[in-house]
Amino acid sequence: MTFLRRLPPRFFLILALSILGGGLCAVVVPAESREVAQQLVGFPDSDVQAHQARPVILAGLCFSPALAACMYALGGTLARYITRQFLGIFGICLSALFLIYLLIDLSSRIDDFSNAPHILRSIGKYYGVSAPAILLILLPYTLLLALLHSLGKFSTNREIIAMIQSGRGVLRITVPLIITGVFCSLFSLALNYHWAPSAEEHQSAVLAASNHKPARQATQVLYRNPENRRLWMVGAFPQDYQKGKPLLNVEVTSTDENQRLLSRLSTASALWNRSTHQWTFENPVISRYVPGKAPVIERSEHPLTLDFWSETPWQLIKPGLDPAHLGVPDLNSWLQAHARHASFADPAPYFTQWHYRWALPFTCLVIVLFATPLAIHFSRRSTGVGLFLAVILSALLLLVSNIVLALGEAGLLRPALAAWLPNLLFALLGLYLLQRRITGRPIYHLLLKRLPAAD
Repeated sequence: MTFLRRLPPRFFLILALSILGGGLCAVVVPAESREVAQQLVGFPDSDVQAHQARPVILAGLCFSPALAACMYALGGTLARYITRQFLGIFGICLSALFLIYLLIDLSSRIDDFSNAPHILRSIGKYYGVSAPAILLILLPYTLLLALLHSLGKFSTNREIIAMIQSGRGVLRITVPLIITGVFCSLFSLALNYHWAPSAEEHQSAVLAASNHKPARQATQVLYRNPENRRLWMVGAFPQDYQKGKPLLNVEVTSTDENQRLLSRLSTASALWNRSTHQWTFENPVISRYVPGKAPVIERSEHPLTLDFWSETPWQLIKPGLDPAHLGVPDLNSWLQAHARHASFADPAPYFTQWHYRWALPFTCLVIVLFATPLAIHFSRRSTGVGLFLAVILSALLLLVSNIVLALGEAGLLRPALAAWLPNLLFALLGLYLLQRRITGRPIYHLLLKRLPAAD
């Protein structure tokens, strides 16, 4: 007991967060492992290793607060003070932004929950599955606000000057903040691996259940099988189609080697058996075509079972999947399928989104790089200029990212360039601003000299 009393409180924080992370891990990791197993059964052509990494990454997310506490405990007195002050503002900003987001989004969606039998439960479930995507959106802006406020407060109270006079340079003062930016980037990277992109799919399912409507994972999907010369049009994929739910409003057109129409099969329901690999079409209507003759239409009152068609539901749905809502494992699976059948969809959006999954989280670090030198000031006159520049650069980063990403999805830029170019440009700008701040020549001094009001 005497030994425990001598330990600093920060070590008890590490212990508490480790226990909390272990308990959370014991709940969510087995559930995620079951989902991965179900995914691999329903999608046998999935990227197995990428999906099996999901429980491991989720376990890392559970223990990430304990890891952050370890890094905090290993820091020096000054680093811990700066981190503690910054994290206090960071928590307030994140809570405020999250609450504002929820209020604005809920006000626009409240009608969608009005018919739910348990409104509060549906709302809680909806925003529970939306949390990874919301955090991914809010983290960069939370970092920006927290940096501007905390460093502005340090500067106004002359604490930055006192730190420099004690022998610490600007770079050493900002190291804890840069490490925080790296940690937030890695946290966002884990969220963006699977859970944030797939949140849209879970949101749609919750809204459909609240309105007593069947959930749809994809609608009006067109798939062409060039080897067997069949063209599929699927009206709707139910949410659990990989678990045995039938596809709805299916039409299959067959042609010969000269692209002449041979037959067209239409049905309201088509079911694929995972055990026998057979297709069953409910009460189909089959039109057969012969050159120079009227089509022969056959209507069946009984199900039609075919055991020689090679298509599977997860192959049919791939062209209908929105690349913006696919995580890294699903994008890997799509790109592997494209490598085998390169003709069923434009690959540019999928390649671009795959690179964007890795590039987007590092926006947090980029914002730290250019906001930190702009938030530090030694005179009241330069306060507003730095804040103004930081806000403008953040808006430009968002604008450039959206424009370049659209160009990449349209095939006008290479996917890797479209995903990484904004981060690279603004990271170089941030390093330039930081270098000027370290050498005592902040960028706003140059701007103030060029303004007429500066005199």
